[in-house]
Amino acid sequence: MTARFTYLGDMLFWILVAALTAALAVILLYPLLRGAKAADNIRAGEAAVYRDQLRELDRDLNGGLITPEEADYARAEIGRRLIAVSADEPEQTPKPARHHRFTEAFVLLVLPVLGLCLYLTTGRPDLPSQPLEARLENPGNDVAVLIAKAERHLAEKPDDGKGWDVLAPIYFRTMRVNDAQLAYRNAIRLLGPSPVRLDGLAETLMAVSDGVVTEEARQVLEQSLTLEPDNPRARFYIALSMEQAGLPNEARQAFEALAKQSPSDAPWLPLVNQHIAMNGGAPAGTDPAAPGANPAAPGANPATPGNPTQQDVAAAENMSAGDRQLMIRGMVESLDAKLSEDPNNFEGWIRLVRSYAVLNDKDRAAGALKRGLAAFPPPGEQGRQLLALARELGIATEGATQ
Repeated sequence: MTARFTYLGDMLFWILVAALTAALAVILLYPLLRGAKAADNIRAGEAAVYRDQLRELDRDLNGGLITPEEADYARAEIGRRLIAVSADEPEQTPKPARHHRFTEAFVLLVLPVLGLCLYLTTGRPDLPSQPLEARLENPGNDVAVLIAKAERHLAEKPDDGKGWDVLAPIYFRTMRVNDAQLAYRNAIRLLGPSPVRLDGLAETLMAVSDGVVTEEARQVLEQSLTLEPDNPRARFYIALSMEQAGLPNEARQAFEALAKQSPSDAPWLPLVNQHIAMNGGAPAGTDPAAPGANPAAPGANPATPGNPTQQDVAAAENMSAGDRQLMIRGMVESLDAKLSEDPNNFEGWIRLVRSYAVLNDKDRAAGALKRGLAAFPPPGEQGRQLLALARELGIATEGATQ
């Protein structure tokens, strides 16, 4: 029975193809088959109109609607036009219209054959239809189908905590932050809190609030720290919340504590050092005599654009808070100038965008983001990181990629 339906389906497909091909051939051949007949019909129609006008003119004259002089003038004009049309008509019987044999053969034979060959080369006539049920059973690498399959499973079994746990980060990576928030909450409710789930929920809450560490996000992060006191991600975001709240001293101390506990090759250490500098501290690794220094830390090289030199650190120690802020702004503007000369410095753009955001200069931060995306377009991994940073900091990305 299945084979019979498959056979009928194949036959119906080829019947539809043949019907569409025939319809297209008729549409293409119709202007050619008409030949010169259309032009003859047009001339005959014009002559008939002029003859009707002559008869109507006689009726108007007999009815006294026009004078004889006006009738003679109008009759002469209509007669002139009628003679002009009649002169264009052939004096002898017209020859049968010459058919465009080559063109007709091309439309009837060559085009269908070319279309059939193209379909057999690029198409899959042997491929069975795949309704939604079949695609869900074998999604392959299609992320949208994978998400749909997981959503369908969770709609049937909403108490599957592992399903929510798997789906939550996928939602977050595809920027479905509201769905990600719900998925993280369900995973925590069903499987219990863990540092990974709590950190994910906190990042989702920050994404919803355009990069601001809200009070709810901070409470989630503090709960994560009770489970894993040395969790660097939670400690970083809590320090960032202090920075956003206008508490530079507390933020600097929190960032310095995180830098002190971090390994020398920690990938987040350059970002932590930048926040330390933005809050008036000495980044780890720039001054060996400073408390908590980490001389081997990568990314803290004073020669790197945007990092303070040892002279800068020494001078900052004796400055007031206002003077130190002016010094930081000067360092940021110096980094801006260096990136204008050499834009192929991805870490520099990350520091510049974040520095302007910390200084609460959103206009310059948006300008730096646009210039950074010009050097590292969004289709690339680095461009996507710049856009993610902008969302984290609450910087508008509209028009930044133009």
